[in-house]
Amino acid sequence: MRKYLIFLIVPVVFLVDRLTKILIVQNVDYPGNIDITPFFSIVHARNYGGAFSLLSQHHLAKYIFTFLPLAIIGVLIYIILAYHFEFTKKFSLICILSGAIGNVYDRLAQGYVVDFLDFYYGKYHWPAFNVADISISFGICLWLYVELIDYIRTNKGQRVRG
Repeated sequence: MRKYLIFLIVPVVFLVDRLTKILIVQNVDYPGNIDITPFFSIVHARNYGGAFSLLSQHHLAKYIFTFLPLAIIGVLIYIILAYHFEFTKKFSLICILSGAIGNVYDRLAQGYVVDFLDFYYGKYHWPAFNVADISISFGICLWLYVELIDYIRTNKGQRVRG
């Protein structure tokens, strides 16, 4: 039972993601924005594509970015349950899973993902994102960090030959 407690992260991330998206939809006109600082705004954006609105204009985008993440969710659940990872690796996979579930829910419920965090410098904007995207990105970065540290520890003192 104790090994499944880490799965409590999933509903927490999902609920925070849902709540923030609901607040945006109810309080910020589409398309609209609220300037917070000279480099950050809260916006109401709709992403019909993948990361950075990839393929958003393609007629198959809705299906690609719904069914591919559903398959990824299934694989992640299998990997998390079937393999024994140290806590940080399992935590990173749970973060990726949590964010994927949040964004897939949006795609299934409304056909797009609500994004609302907009960072920019002058006229240059980073694509808007949401809590689910933060969870996915954090999980990926944590996994890469742990892998890098493991690699360094394993190969300490050895020179890499090219």
